[in-house]
Amino acid sequence: MKILVTDDSRMARKMLIKTLSEVLGENFELSEAQDGEEAVNLYKENSFDIVFLDLTMPVMDGFTALELIKNHDNSAKIVVVSADIQKAAVDKVLELGALSFIKKPIDSQKMQQIFEKLNSKR
Repeated sequence: MKILVTDDSRMARKMLIKTLSEVLGENFELSEAQDGEEAVNLYKENSFDIVFLDLTMPVMDGFTALELIKNHDNSAKIVVVSADIQKAAVDKVLELGALSFIKKPIDSQKMQQIFEKLNSKR
């Protein structure tokens, strides 16, 4: 399984990757991006099975990255992981086609639910 983790915070990426390892073991190939633009470029170069995407980042925010990735590949599976839990933000990412919205920090129980939802969509 190919996974892209996008967050401008190195620590947030490390925590998310640790949670992925708890749920998936070593059964995944990982790429990381520090901003939305890097995520879009990486996605276009190598499509991923799932993308974890922060919203508030420099260069290009998660909303724009989500929209561009979905325009490139409408079947892209994108999970937004953000501290911004305003209803408008949640509604917007779901409207743009995100698979799910998870409040930071993500724990292994939430991560397990994401993969159950992902597997049910296949």
